[in-house]
Amino acid sequence: MTLNHRIIWNEAKDYFFIALGLLIYTIAFTVFLMPYQIVAGGVTGLSAIIYYATGFHLENTYIIINGLLLIVALKILGVKFLMKTIFAIFTLYFMLIFAQELIPKQDNGLPFKLMGEGQDFMSMIIGCFMTGIALATVFLHNGSTGGTDIIAASINKYHNVSLGSVLITVDFCIIGSCMFFPQFGTYLERAHKVMFGFCVMAMENYVLDYVMNARRQSVQFMIFSNKWQEIANAIGTQMNHGVTILDGHGWYTGHKMKVLCILAKKSESINMFRLIKMIDPNAFVSQSSVIGVYGEGFDEMKVSIRKEKKNEDSIRNKQPAQT
Repeated sequence: MTLNHRIIWNEAKDYFFIALGLLIYTIAFTVFLMPYQIVAGGVTGLSAIIYYATGFHLENTYIIINGLLLIVALKILGVKFLMKTIFAIFTLYFMLIFAQELIPKQDNGLPFKLMGEGQDFMSMIIGCFMTGIALATVFLHNGSTGGTDIIAASINKYHNVSLGSVLITVDFCIIGSCMFFPQFGTYLERAHKVMFGFCVMAMENYVLDYVMNARRQSVQFMIFSNKWQEIANAIGTQMNHGVTILDGHGWYTGHKMKVLCILAKKSESINMFRLIKMIDPNAFVSQSSVIGVYGEGFDEMKVSIRKEKKNEDSIRNKQPAQT
């Protein structure tokens, strides 16, 4: 497969999984959250709150707000991110329309309660689990559902702050806005909706972070083998991984030997073990999880350097060396 074909294939795969994530989100929202008037965060949640209170169709509110936020996406996240965001926004917009037309309605115009009466909490759990997976699927394939996801992705681009943490802050304000809509009933009834919304927020973002961190999790391998050179060559050529060779000294045997140290994604573990076993079935391998790996081929170090520090370093580099 040529480089251009690989790029086209990766882009097509991203769009497919973004659409799949949006489909899961649509099902979760319209089948499990919307029938019980469970409030949620994000622009979709804000649109739903306005719909519950005024009857203005949520998909129309969703497209209006996202149209404004796309301007922010163009400047901060770039054209490539914007194209996938536009695709996601309009895909979700039409999916929400289609889902509401397809699902049978209650007397109040909301979708049919699949879980039955009085199953608000169970429906919330299932809905949050699905929306968390859906959002993670979209983000892992370089997409966005628009709305507050644009804000979260913008902050995450420059700072090492998890997407879930940013979304929780924004969603807190959106869900809390229920207290200002008298259409939701008494203050006690509004507080009930807000508490349900906070549960949605916590569960959804926990699932989101869990799925994304599971995909990004890295591991460290320490390989002890007499065939260390063959293993290092195979890992470097077949898996395109760098290998660090350390000098080791066995306490019991007193023999010197080489130790291979490798950092890789957790998803590559099976291929790594398979490759080692093919070369040396008797190799001693230690695998351990690491909190984070930053640098080429892994995550970027998203920390800012103080401007004063940069100026000090610049001045120090310009000073002539003293003899």
